[in-house]
Formats: sequence, structure tokens, C-alpha cells
Amino acid sequence: MRHIDEHSIIPRLQDEYTRVAAFTDVVNEYKETLYWQIRRMVTSHDDTDDILQNTFIKAWNGLSSFRGDSKLSTWLFRIATNETLNFLERQKHNSVSLDEESSHAALALQSDPYFDGDETQQQLQTAISQLPPKQRQVFTMKYFEEMKYEDMSEVLGTSVGALKASYHHAIKKISDFFEQFD
Repeated sequence: MRHIDEHSIIPRLQDEYTRVAAFTDVVNEYKETLYWQIRRMVTSHDDTDDILQNTFIKAWNGLSSFRGDSKLSTWLFRIATNETLNFLERQKHNSVSLDEESSHAALALQSDPYFDGDETQQQLQTAISQLPPKQRQVFTMKYFEEMKYEDMSEVLGTSVGALKASYHHAIKKISDFFEQFD
């Protein structure tokens, strides 16, 4: 896979003659990373695809306002994060209870043809699905994406201290989840 240079891609994105080709490069570069970031929050392949598509539509529509003050990857992660949290908030309003939501997430994961994890991975994903959305986001960015707190702070607009606390609480809840199987 060819990696794009964020500094040289921005002028191409702002030029009306090279914008489409440059954006295609951006999509090809970030689609897998963003897919898995969203997927760890949502667990459903179809919902993840919808959110990813919305992320790239918003990015395309927002190209004229992107000035390059932050890294392109940070900007895309912020859009994906907001789209994911908005989706989860809409789902929350449609849910009857947290227990039903967790059960639904676990069943969706087990029946998902794109998930091929073993029992421990399924339990981890179930534990993650039970975290509050913001803790889930912080956990997935730190644990799976190995993102630095400073980068997460820029994406989420939260202080490093608050992110560390959220990650600590998420780890504790996941640990408590696994203790019930001992």
C-alpha cells in the first residue's frame, strides 16, 4: 500500500483539477483504518459501512473548510468519531434497555460473517460494547489503534488527563467483565 504525504495531498485536495484523484487517494489510504475504528464502536458491518460512507461524504463536503491546521488523519478521525457517536446516540434513543443493547451487540457479533474471532475475542468485543460510547471510543483508539493521548486529545477535543481517566475506567470495566467468568 502506498502511503500518502499529508503535506503534499492538501494542495491537491484544494485544486479543483486534482481534487477527485487526491480524494480517491485519501479514501484508499484511510478507509481500512477508519473502518476498524468505527467497527470497534458499532460491531455491525453494515452499520460500519454506512458510517464510513457518511464520514467520507462529510469529508468531501468539508474539503473547502479544511485548512491543514491539524493533520488530515486527525481531521478524518474526528469526523468518523462524531459520525459514530451520533449513530450510537440515535441507537440509544431507539433501545429499550442497556441489557437488551448489550445482548443485541453480542448476538450481532456472533452472527456476523465478517467476525472470525475466538471466544475470548468475542468476550472482549462484548465487554467493549457495554462501555459508554466515549469510554468505548477512547479504549479503541488507545488499545487497537495505539494512538497517543495527545493525538486522541486533538481528535476528541478532550484533555489528556480526561482521556487517561476514561481509558483507566474502561480497562477497569473490561477487567470486571472478565472476572465474572473466573
